[in-house]
Amino acid sequence: MAKKANSYSKTKLSKSEAKQKKKVNFLKPIKDLFSKDRKKLRLSVGSILILIGIYQIFAFVSYLFTWQVDQDKVINKGLYEFLFNSPDISIDNHLGKLGAWISHTFIYEWFGISAFGFPFLAILFGLFLMTKYALFPLRRSLAISAVGIVVLSLVFGFFNSPQAFPYGGNFGFTFNEWLSTAVGTIGAALFHIVLVFISIVVLFNPDFRKIAERFNLGQLVSKSANDGKAAESVIVDDFVAVNTIKDEDIQADIISETVDLEDDATEFDSDQAENNTDNLRLDIDNEDVVDTAETSNAVHNTEEDSDTEDFQIEVKEEEATLNEDDLDDRLKEFGEYDPKLDLSAYQLPTIDLLEAYGGNKLNINKEELEQNKNKIVEVLGHYNIEISKIKATVGPTVTLYEIVPAPGIRISKIKNLSDDIALSLAALGIRIIAPIPGKGTIGIEVPNSNPDMVAMRTMISSEKFQNSDMELPVVLGKTISNETFIFDLAKAPHLLVAGATGQGKSVGLNAILVSILYKKHPSQVKFVMVDPKKVELTLYNKIERHFLAKLPDSEEAIITDTGKVVNTMNSLCIEMDDRYELLKTAQVRNLKEYNAKFIARKLNPENGHRFLPYIVVVIDEFADLIMTAGKEIEH
Repeated sequence: MAKKANSYSKTKLSKSEAKQKKKVNFLKPIKDLFSKDRKKLRLSVGSILILIGIYQIFAFVSYLFTWQVDQDKVINKGLYEFLFNSPDISIDNHLGKLGAWISHTFIYEWFGISAFGFPFLAILFGLFLMTKYALFPLRRSLAISAVGIVVLSLVFGFFNSPQAFPYGGNFGFTFNEWLSTAVGTIGAALFHIVLVFISIVVLFNPDFRKIAERFNLGQLVSKSANDGKAAESVIVDDFVAVNTIKDEDIQADIISETVDLEDDATEFDSDQAENNTDNLRLDIDNEDVVDTAETSNAVHNTEEDSDTEDFQIEVKEEEATLNEDDLDDRLKEFGEYDPKLDLSAYQLPTIDLLEAYGGNKLNINKEELEQNKNKIVEVLGHYNIEISKIKATVGPTVTLYEIVPAPGIRISKIKNLSDDIALSLAALGIRIIAPIPGKGTIGIEVPNSNPDMVAMRTMISSEKFQNSDMELPVVLGKTISNETFIFDLAKAPHLLVAGATGQGKSVGLNAILVSILYKKHPSQVKFVMVDPKKVELTLYNKIERHFLAKLPDSEEAIITDTGKVVNTMNSLCIEMDDRYELLKTAQVRNLKEYNAKFIARKLNPENGHRFLPYIVVVIDEFADLIMTAGKEIEH
C-alpha cells in the first residue's frame, strides 16, 4: 500500500509540474526579457539612451542658430499641444518640433548652455549598459555633470542679459536677478567666485602647493638644496625617506683572510706521525680591517647613481607603456603618488639611540685555536681517521674548523664523533657540517670560550644593511665569516621563533622590529602586536601614533588580553581578502608590484585602490594563545 501511495503522489506531482510548465512557457518571452543577466533589457535601454543623447545633441546645436526664430512659436506651450494641435506652425530647428521644444525647455527654461551635460550622461550610461564599458567613471561623471550643470548655469546667468542668448537659462537668470537684489552686484560676483572655488575643491581636490611651486621655481630649487645640506636622503621604495645615519657612520664588514701559519705549525709525536698527521698545518683566518671610509663612499655613490638611473629609466618605460591618455596626462600633471606626504617631516631613527660596545675587530686567541686543533686531530686519530689539512675560521662567537679528510675516509664516520669531539674540547656543544655546501671540506663549529659582543649598532650601521634594497630587511647577526646577515621578511610571510628559555628568542624578535624601524617610513609598514605577558613588547608603546595598528574600539595598541586577539585576527583575515581582491583587479602578484603601479598612478582610487603598507603581526607567547583560543586562532 505504501508503494502504491508513493507512486500515486509522484504521478500527481508530475501532472501539477506539467501544468506549471505550461504556464511558465506562456510567459517565457517576458521572463527572458527580465532574466538574470538582463542582456536584452540592457541592450534595449542602452540603445534608447544613446539615441536620446544623440538626438539632444543635434537639437541643441541647431537651437544655437534657430533659437530667435523658433522662440515665439514654442514659448508657453506644452509638448502635446505643440506637437498635435499646431499643424500650421513651421519650425527652423533641424530636428523638427520635438527638437525645438526639447531644446527650448532644456536651454531656455532650465540650465542654458550647461544643458549639454544631459546628452553626455545619456550616451555615457547607454554605452555602459550595452557594452559594460565605461568611458569615464560613472559615479564621478554623474557628480561632476550634476554640479557642473547647476554651477555653470548660475555663473552664466550672472553675465546674461534679457535679450541675449540664454547662456544660463531661466534658472540661472532668475537666481542671479534675486541674488543681485539681495546682496548687490559685487556680492553676487563674490558668491560666484566662492561657489566655483568650492566646486573645484570638492570635485577635483587639486594640490595647490604644487601649483604654487610651479610659479616659484627659484624658491623650490633653493629649498631642495638646503634640504640636501641639512640631511642626506636615500631612495627607499620609490620615494625619499630622510636617513640620519651619515656616511662616516656606515661601516664595512670585516672579511676574513687566510694566513698561512706553516712556520708556527706544531710538531706531533711519533704516534701522530704514524697516523700521517705530521704534515698538518693550521690556517687561521686573520682579520684585515677594510678601509670603511673609501668603501662606504664608493658603494654609496654607486648605489645613488644606479638608483637615479633606474628611476629615470623606469619613468620612461611607464610613460611609453601607458595606453590611456587620461592616465598619461594625470601622471604628467600631478607626478607620482607620494605616500609619505602625511608625515613628510618624519626622519629615520639616529644611530646614537643604540648602545656602542667597543670596536668591530675580533679578538683572536691563538693558544685556544691551537689547543682545539690538537684535540680534534687527536680524537680523529683514535678512530684511525686521517686528515690532510685543517683550517680555522674565527667568528664572533663560534670558530669553524674545516678539515679535509684523506682519500677513502667515509663522511658518516666523522659525523658520528660529535659527542666525542665535544667531550675532548670540554665545549657546551659542537655542530658538524658534513660536507660544507659548495666546498670539499667537513666543518666542525666550536663555541669560543670568550665570545665577542655582536652589537646591533654595528649591524645597523653596516653598508650591507644601509644599502639594502629589500622590501623588509631584517638583520639578525654575524655569520661565521663575520659578515652581517640580512634576510627579507617579505619573503618569509610566516615565521616561527622557537627555542628554550634564555636562547635569545626575545633578542631575535627585537632585532626584527628594530631593523624595520631603522629602514621604513610609517606609511610603508604597520605593526600589530600581541603581548600576553605585558612586558616583552611594552617598549614599543611610544610608536603607537605612527607604526601600530589597532581596532577602532581598542584602548591599547598592544593587545595584552588573549580574548581580544580573535577579533584582531579576524579583521586581519578580512583585510587580507580585500587586498587579494585589489591585487586581482590590478593584475599583480604581490604588494611591491601593486604599490609600484599605484605610485605610477595606474590604479584609480575611485575603484577602491589605495597604497597598501605591509602589516607585520607579532605574537609573543604563541603557545599560551593556542591553549586559550586554539580553534579560533587555528581557523
